[in-house]
Amino acid sequence: MSSPVVQSSSIWSLEYLMGRWQPGFHDDHFIGWLITGSYLACAILAFIYATFLNQRENRRAYHFWLAIGILMTLLGINKQLALQMLLTEMGRQVARAQGWYENRHIVQFTFIIIFVTTFSGAFVWFTRSFRDLSRRYLLAFCGLFFLLTFVFIRASAFHHVDELIQFDLHGIRMNWILELAGIYMILLAVLKEFIASTNRAH
Repeated sequence: MSSPVVQSSSIWSLEYLMGRWQPGFHDDHFIGWLITGSYLACAILAFIYATFLNQRENRRAYHFWLAIGILMTLLGINKQLALQMLLTEMGRQVARAQGWYENRHIVQFTFIIIFVTTFSGAFVWFTRSFRDLSRRYLLAFCGLFFLLTFVFIRASAFHHVDELIQFDLHGIRMNWILELAGIYMILLAVLKEFIASTNRAH
């Protein structure tokens, strides 16, 4: 019977670490592409508005919408690449290779705590850094909080919570509603501000 521990030299081969994950489109259906397109549309509008603000030397608002645009771009790309699945698979493969797969839950829990703490801290820092804009961009802040809360839940993969957001109501999943709601709150916020700023400029 072969040993479940893989020789250390093969642990670092990309083919082994990728495991069952393959590069490609991981949400290749209508709703998946709708969400991806919504992320990217939101990112494009945020970048356009940021450029508009930069031309008027409104540096605080410029940096706010630039950060939103970058975040939406990264989330849109990840929607199809599913890099969180790659990280999970890499961790699983290393656990198998090093012989502690049966105790992986301790490492998973530690990673979840680090992930949630890090990104919660980043969100708090972001909101404090732009707290002077919170009233003006309240809808964007709410959408960002809504969206990142959803991301935290999915990344943490708490079993019962994940089952809840995967709940299917007449073919419509709760996670689709949650994700799209967060995106479109930000999208509406940037559209509202862009239209108002354009009207003021004229």
